[in-house]
Amino acid sequence: MVKKRSVFDINFNLDEEDTAGFPAGNPEPADKVVQEYNIQGHPLQNRDPVPPRRSPMASAIAETLDATQARTAAEDAIRAENDALALEHVRLKKLGLITDLIETAKVATSKLTRDRSANVDPELEELKHSIQAVGLSNPIRVEQTDEGYELIQGYRRLSAFRELAEETGDPRYSRIPAALVPRGEPMVDLYRKMVDENLVRKDLSFGEMASLALSYARDFDVDVNEAVSTLYASAIKQKKTYIRQFARVIDDLGNALRYPEAMPRALGLDLYRLFDADAARAGALAAVLNADPDRDADAEIGLLRAAVAGKAARPKPTGRSSSKTSLRLGVPQGEMRVTASDGKVEMRLPRDFSAVSKAKLQRGIEAFLAAIDAKD
Repeated sequence: MVKKRSVFDINFNLDEEDTAGFPAGNPEPADKVVQEYNIQGHPLQNRDPVPPRRSPMASAIAETLDATQARTAAEDAIRAENDALALEHVRLKKLGLITDLIETAKVATSKLTRDRSANVDPELEELKHSIQAVGLSNPIRVEQTDEGYELIQGYRRLSAFRELAEETGDPRYSRIPAALVPRGEPMVDLYRKMVDENLVRKDLSFGEMASLALSYARDFDVDVNEAVSTLYASAIKQKKTYIRQFARVIDDLGNALRYPEAMPRALGLDLYRLFDADAARAGALAAVLNADPDRDADAEIGLLRAAVAGKAARPKPTGRSSSKTSLRLGVPQGEMRVTASDGKVEMRLPRDFSAVSKAKLQRGIEAFLAAIDAKD
């Protein structure tokens, strides 16, 4: 007996309401956004994205870059700090606030002509006693060189330390406190520093200041008046005038004068007036000084005073000429009238000569007299 098969037609088309949710029984999310990932069942499935994975090479490159940037930032910070410290170091050096103990044997005194006389300083003993008692409160100033140091300020202090080291044998005096100044400063600035420090000292004589002005004028090939104006710019006008007059006396006497620092102010001014009235008196006085080669400072001052006192004993001329010479000159400023007589020259010109500086007026008069005395 053959069984019959029952055949059923199955319709797989689902109604819309049957496909409202998938998977079956799970409602769709409210935002209708479903995130899918390749790793099924991962805890972050349908939540946060999986961070991208780096290869070992990429990780190494990133770490190296981070380290390089950090090292560069650190080096930049160190470099900026060093630059700031260097600027501060230079500033402190200019102010003379950086000091050190240096060997006195390594300090040279040849770069600048000293404004202190090389003769015996009677006050040096007092300075030495002060150094032994309380030490040196004001360090010298030096410029560092390839061989050692060059003295800028403090000649007497350096001399005192050297003499104390020689006299006592104490090694403490073989080294002296010194402030370092920047290398390569202009010579005129170095001279001014030396001069300005000593100007405040009352014991620096006009002879010493005038001697320095003469040396500066020779070394830099300038006029003595200009040297005085440059070196002693901070001095009052009257003081600079005295220095110029002393310079004239010292220059006229030349090497015959051994102790210019011992010359009192009044005596120096008297000698200036003496030489200004009669230039031949300077040569005669130099001969008198050279005739006594073994003299000391006191003996030299005595000879100078005698020369000034002998001025009144000179015979006066028996008579003076009454003749005059008159002339007129055409100059850009107008017509100049000149009248010359015995002991007098008068020039009249429509110009305000009071506006001309004293130094320039002096140079002009000196040039005028030099031209008058020149041989034809």
